[in-house]
Amino acid sequence: MLSDEWSAWLLNRRHGGDAAQAARVRAAVDGYVERVLDSAALVPGMVMADIGSGEGVVAWRAIERAGPGLRVTVTDISAPLLDHARGRAAALGVAAQCRFVQCGAERLEGIESDSLDAVTSRSALAYVADKPAAMAEMLRVLKPGGRISLAEPVFRDEAQAACAMRVLLERGGARDALLPLLHKWKAAQFPDTEAAMAASPLASYSERDLLRLAQQAGFIRLHLELHMDVRPNETTNWAAFCAATPHPWAPGLEEILATRFTPQERATLEAALRPEVEAGRLSTASRMVFLSAIKPENQG
Repeated sequence: MLSDEWSAWLLNRRHGGDAAQAARVRAAVDGYVERVLDSAALVPGMVMADIGSGEGVVAWRAIERAGPGLRVTVTDISAPLLDHARGRAAALGVAAQCRFVQCGAERLEGIESDSLDAVTSRSALAYVADKPAAMAEMLRVLKPGGRISLAEPVFRDEAQAACAMRVLLERGGARDALLPLLHKWKAAQFPDTEAAMAASPLASYSERDLLRLAQQAGFIRLHLELHMDVRPNETTNWAAFCAATPHPWAPGLEEILATRFTPQERATLEAALRPEVEAGRLSTASRMVFLSAIKPENQG
């Protein structure tokens, strides 16, 4: 199968090629999918679209839950991922219930207005530059009374941490010799200035911004939950830790060390960080927004 940045990340780079970490990622994703579908309130006979479907996990679980009467439009900007999803649909025996559309969330080409009962999305809007356009398109394709159910990560805190490290270093207030190295690592993965944050699809929004954008698009009966979890990082394999990346646009620590660090800097950071990773003493934080809303009945 051909690959692009989206398929390479979803199928490998997200978990660093480590089978144990891949299983943990899958378990977390499965939990997000169930919450999305709980709010989608699907029943047999409905027509839905999953936006930025990736591997198609939301679509396959929706069919499993709602049965053979559900019809699903699977969309993604990535042709390789759509090919992967087609193959998976065939293997699951649900291809007859699906159609596949290559498009971005900002322009849902090939989906008629007022044609869907539900629109779902999981970790797709985070990468969309024009989020107001994406919200407007979701509203357009829904029937009056149709609903959206979204799950989106929030990376703003990671970017703000990188910004704070930069400010501290520029002011000369850093006493920890590791801080410049930690900043070099994190700044390679997230914006580290206010201007860069504002220009970044990943870091320019908070959970309240997503709620506001949905309301401004015309949705009603909005409900948002922010789930924040801090837990020990279960990846104790150093190679897998270095290979994994937090999002498709980020290099892994392995690449960062090889391309942005001097040999001495690399040795210093690894000497400090590797024992913490292998002992399971690092923590990881996740922030996921679950947003549901309805298109007004009187809006066509």
